[in-house]
Amino acid sequence: MVSKRPRIPTCTYRLQFNRWFTFAQARQIVAYLDALGVSDIYASPYFQASPESLHGYDITDHNKLNTAIGSRADYDAWIAQLQAHDIGQVLDFVPNHVGIADNRNAWWMDVLENGPSSRYAPYFDIEWQPLKTDLCNKVLLPILGDQYGCVLERGELQVRFEEGTFCVRYGERELPIAPGTYRHILEVALKNLAEYKDDDFYAELQSILTALEYLPKRTEADPKRIAERAREKEIIKRRLERRCAEAPQVQHAIEKALAQINGNPGDPRSFDKLDELLNAQSYRLAFWRVAAEEINYRRFFDVNDLAAIRVELPKVFDTVHHLLLEFVSTGAVTGLRIDHPDGLYLPREYFVKLQQRSAKAQGIGLPGDGRAIYMVAEKILTG
Repeated sequence: MVSKRPRIPTCTYRLQFNRWFTFAQARQIVAYLDALGVSDIYASPYFQASPESLHGYDITDHNKLNTAIGSRADYDAWIAQLQAHDIGQVLDFVPNHVGIADNRNAWWMDVLENGPSSRYAPYFDIEWQPLKTDLCNKVLLPILGDQYGCVLERGELQVRFEEGTFCVRYGERELPIAPGTYRHILEVALKNLAEYKDDDFYAELQSILTALEYLPKRTEADPKRIAERAREKEIIKRRLERRCAEAPQVQHAIEKALAQINGNPGDPRSFDKLDELLNAQSYRLAFWRVAAEEINYRRFFDVNDLAAIRVELPKVFDTVHHLLLEFVSTGAVTGLRIDHPDGLYLPREYFVKLQQRSAKAQGIGLPGDGRAIYMVAEKILTG
């Protein structure tokens, strides 16, 4: 297999992508940058992140472009313009962590819903058996602006129901409710339907409750049982959604149950059922100030909303780099700046593997010096 030398930038120009500076706008200045003598664009992260993110380092999905910046067609048009001017692209890539403040992070939402049995639980560094026993099989979420009891009794935590699924909302945050704990709500709803005991929809709701009892637990380690849980919980959600659509009485009974469970500010005891429901989840809500002492997932430094991922695992590496290596294969990305490699478990091994995979993506042999693509590392110096 033929090997070739990587493109080496001689003059880079940083482009900071966000909703205020898009792929379409970047395309418009390519000729200008070429006239300045720029050899390569140095692009900020542009994979899916929070729509409000101005920096892009809080990636929620490495295999999607940030829709706030533009579509794939917009991206391809920008790349075509760069290539027409023989300008390369060094991409700022973030392999160490993901943003978890946004519910578009499917991996993190799945972990919060399913705990240790989530198919994505191994992707994160979570201590499921910490010294604090009340965090056993739970993730600490230090997202509250005050002590948990104060937030609870002010009515700031509210359970909502939509399309067969329950979630809890706190401000702009939306957190999943574990399907196995839906019974806390549906048992109340069933009591609200007492006058309809002879109707089919009453029996159907009883059947759904029975299915929830047989759902594999969130602590399952057997892959077959984990797969069964992932399948059955979605079937239960669809059954519940369909029953609400076909029998408005069920929808009304659930809404009434939520009004009872969500409590009334000024009446502390009215929040007991909500407290019981929240304590049954795979996460424990907490005041943000307790993070330093109790956090049980690895973060980017001490940033609670950036959770580290285990990119040293082959499956995680492959998933995180899939779209990136596609861009390398087409020549859209000609260089890489790796963000915070100090946070990786095996940084040297990571760089070696990424060079090898970059060579494979380009269809070339790995050069003797191991450098298939221009690659630089961020290094934070302190002291």
